[in-house]
Amino acid sequence: MPTRISPMLAVSDPPRAIEFYRQAFDAEVRWCIGEPPEVAGLAIGGAEFFLARENPPKTLGPDHAGHTTVRIELFVDDPQATHDRAVAAGARVSGTVAQWEHATAAGTTLRMLQGSVVDPFGHRWLIGRFLD
Repeated sequence: MPTRISPMLAVSDPPRAIEFYRQAFDAEVRWCIGEPPEVAGLAIGGAEFFLARENPPKTLGPDHAGHTTVRIELFVDDPQATHDRAVAAGARVSGTVAQWEHATAAGTTLRMLQGSVVDPFGHRWLIGRFLD
């Protein structure tokens, strides 16, 4: 099996989070543990991630911890449409979709179209795509 990294998002309400990610990002539910779900495996366009109910004091979601230390980068063909869809599903705009240019250490320029939202559970999603 190839090595993979998949984030596990701590959330206060797993069933509500599953529904938000389905509406906002067209996430596919791959599996759930518990009824109602306490842990779930989801995928957005084949990119897997997981969510689980918070487990204080070991694991708090950003809404209860008061901050987040992770940005989730979601790369899609149409960042504006995905950004709009996330906002319509209940996310808060934290950055409008705009073109960004960044100089790399190799002396090239990296161009992106990117915006950001904070989901109802406090997780920051950067939604974008690389430009030629």
